[in-house]
Amino acid sequence: MSAERTVADPRTSHIVRAENLSRTRLIVVTLGVMMSLLLAALDQTIVGTAMPRIVAELNGLDRYAWVITAYLVSSTIMVPISGKLGDLFGRKPFLIAGMAGFVGASALCGLAGDFGGIGPLDGMGQLILFRTVQGLFGGTLFATVFSVIADLYPPAQRARLQGVFGGVWGLASVVGPTVGGYLTDNFTWRAVFYINLPLGIAAILVVLLGMPFVRSKASLRDIDFVGAAALTATLVPLLVGLSITTDHAWTSPEVLGLLGAALVLGVAFVFLERRTDHPIVPFELFKNQTFAVAVAVRLVVTFGMFGTIAFIPLVFQGVLGIPATNSGLFITPMMFGLIAASIVTGQLMVRIRRYRFIGTAGIAIMALGMWLLSQITVSTSEGEVVRDIVIVGLGLGTTLPLYLNAVQSAVPRNLMGVATSQIQFWQNIGATIGTAVLGSLLAKRLPEEISTRISSLSLPPQAQQFIPKGGGAASAQQLFDPAKITELKATLPPVLQPVFDQILVAIREALASTLSELFLVGMVVVLSGVALSVFLEDVPLRGRERAPEAAPAFGD
Repeated sequence: MSAERTVADPRTSHIVRAENLSRTRLIVVTLGVMMSLLLAALDQTIVGTAMPRIVAELNGLDRYAWVITAYLVSSTIMVPISGKLGDLFGRKPFLIAGMAGFVGASALCGLAGDFGGIGPLDGMGQLILFRTVQGLFGGTLFATVFSVIADLYPPAQRARLQGVFGGVWGLASVVGPTVGGYLTDNFTWRAVFYINLPLGIAAILVVLLGMPFVRSKASLRDIDFVGAAALTATLVPLLVGLSITTDHAWTSPEVLGLLGAALVLGVAFVFLERRTDHPIVPFELFKNQTFAVAVAVRLVVTFGMFGTIAFIPLVFQGVLGIPATNSGLFITPMMFGLIAASIVTGQLMVRIRRYRFIGTAGIAIMALGMWLLSQITVSTSEGEVVRDIVIVGLGLGTTLPLYLNAVQSAVPRNLMGVATSQIQFWQNIGATIGTAVLGSLLAKRLPEEISTRISSLSLPPQAQQFIPKGGGAASAQQLFDPAKITELKATLPPVLQPVFDQILVAIREALASTLSELFLVGMVVVLSGVALSVFLEDVPLRGRERAPEAAPAFGD
């Protein structure tokens, strides 16, 4: 052992590893990291349920999207930055700082509006500001959690654990909306933020007491401040520009101006990063075939994933006319499929030499599920839709541990955090692009479809009052509220009630047709991942740990 310590790589000597920990301490650290992931994942799924109540109380419907966009932008910016800093200074400080900051920002989000006016910021403005801060620490958490697992465990064990960690994310997606709805209905929307406090404090204590800290030899001079600033300057206009395409045309001055600025700043960022010793994004990584293929696959798969998750509620509530509460329950099986596939994939990939084809099969299964979703009509049963989204979940769950573990097995230890965070980073970019493209397609095609189908009906003049003005998704959504439909229909004379039903069916058919197009577009993008996946190198998952990189031993 002394010989191994003598030749230890100074770039990775501050990394905590399983062989340096007792079994009990290793379990405690893993539990703490799992709690950290649950904290961040639960927040992303629990808040959405409370948003209608939040905007009603804070009078912020016109800024609804900014609560989501602010978190997305700030967290995406921090993912690659914190991944690099973790490589330089070790994971523990950033894991604890991420959790502490996340919990503190959650408390502030829960207090939004209780401060009165803070300068020009009303309650909604305060919430957007605090969600921006929360996103900074959330990005730090996501970048650090999976890097810690890569540091602690050799590849074979890591693959199994990442399947379990993928299950934690799926679990949060299942229980989050239910817990959020319960807290909002029985207490207050502020409780969806306060619930992070006990979980976060417990996770901080577990990591603080259980995870050793090894001092790094890196210094502040090793931090690429210029690169971090350039990355931030690039991502802010890029993500904001993509986010506003749901209510701005792609050719609008706002969108073109923001995307043009992002392009210019992105070129400057690449120029700067190629001339620094410790870049935030080492572009040399893209010469690694495993890394490049994994990034490309996760980008297109996430495009399809968010295309499915974001628009499935419209299928249940809009096309099938199911109440919102019940539609949330119907989405749950997708996450169970994701959890099961994640765990099974983690077990299989350490037993199959050509594990790249597991990913290929998973992506193909996901594309099949999206094609089946594209066949929905107003006569489709709830069971058929549930079957389709379970298939999507099974395919998606296959990709989560596989590509992350392949990348972590293919890169040097001193770049583990950067490589891991890049997978998360490009996943966020894929989600943003997918939401922007499919959301703008919905906004454009739905009014056209509604107009076409209603025009084909022979409606009496007095029926014009039932046709939603503007024809867009927001107008159509009002007709898909079961309570409003029943209330409105009850006020009509019997002779007009069949006409009302005709208009309702026409709008639902228009929505089904538009969503079919969206799912087909998502399917085509996902299918490109099938072609990309076969180029993944099957990096060995056993025997990858090198003795010269062993860290100094820790005492318990």
